[in-house]
Amino acid sequence: MSAQFSRAIVRTPGQSYAQGLTSSEQLGTPDLPRTLEQHAQYCRALRECGLELTTLPADERFPDGTFVEDTAVIAERVAVVTRPGAASRAGEVNAIAAALSVLRPRIERLEAPATLDGGDICQAGEHFFIGISARTNAEGARQLAAILKAHGYTASTIDIRTHRTLLHLKTGMAWLGERRCVVVPGFPRPPELASYEFIEVAAAESYAANCVLVNDQVLVAAGFPAMSTRLRSLGFALRTLEVSEFRKMDGGLSCLSLRL
Repeated sequence: MSAQFSRAIVRTPGQSYAQGLTSSEQLGTPDLPRTLEQHAQYCRALRECGLELTTLPADERFPDGTFVEDTAVIAERVAVVTRPGAASRAGEVNAIAAALSVLRPRIERLEAPATLDGGDICQAGEHFFIGISARTNAEGARQLAAILKAHGYTASTIDIRTHRTLLHLKTGMAWLGERRCVVVPGFPRPPELASYEFIEVAAAESYAANCVLVNDQVLVAAGFPAMSTRLRSLGFALRTLEVSEFRKMDGGLSCLSLRL
C-alpha cells in the first residue's frame, strides 16, 4: 500500500517568515525571494504528482504558518485539527480548519491539555506512529489515538525526546510504503517497528530523512546524493527539490503541505 493523494493544502510564506521559530540559526537567515521560489517549485511538484492544491495566502501574524503539516492530521476516514505545542502557532489552526471543512464534512479536534504537532505523526497505511516530543505531549497522543481508533485505525507512540537532533518524529522517520521506513541513526526502535525494513540515512545526510511518498514518487531534499542513490537503487522514483530556506527554519518537505 502506497500513499495515494488527490489534494493538498499549502500556505504561501509571508514577509514575516524569517521571524519564525528555529534552532538552526547557524544556517543563516532565510532569503525571502528564494524561499518563495522554493515553495513555488514544491507546489509545482505536488501538482505534477497529480494533486490539486488549496493555496492559503500568507498570514503575517504567523511566521511559521507555511509549515501547515503541524496544524492537522488527515487520514482517509478522519481529519483532526491539532493543538500545536508552540504557543505562537496556536492561531494557525483556524484557517486550516476552515479550509478542511470544505473538503471534509466532519472534523475532529483535540482539547486542552493536549498538545500535538502534525510533524510528530507518521502514517504507515492503517497504522499511525505518534511521536512524543517537546511539541507533542502524552495527552495529545492519547486523544489522537482514541480518535483514530474510533475510525478504524491503530496507533502507537514513539518517544523521541532522548534523541537530541529530532524536533519532530518525521524529522527522523519517513514511511515509504509497504513496511519500509527511512530513519536517521539512533532512531528509537519500539516493538511496533520490529517487522519494518529500515533504510538508515548516513549521519551527514540526516536532514534527507524527511522525505515524502506522494503517489508512487518520493520527494527528497536536494544536496544529499547518498540518500538519493540508495533510494533509486531500491526502485523508488524520486523528485529532488531545493529546500535550503526551509531547513533554516527547522522545516522540511513534509512540513509544507497537508496531503489528502
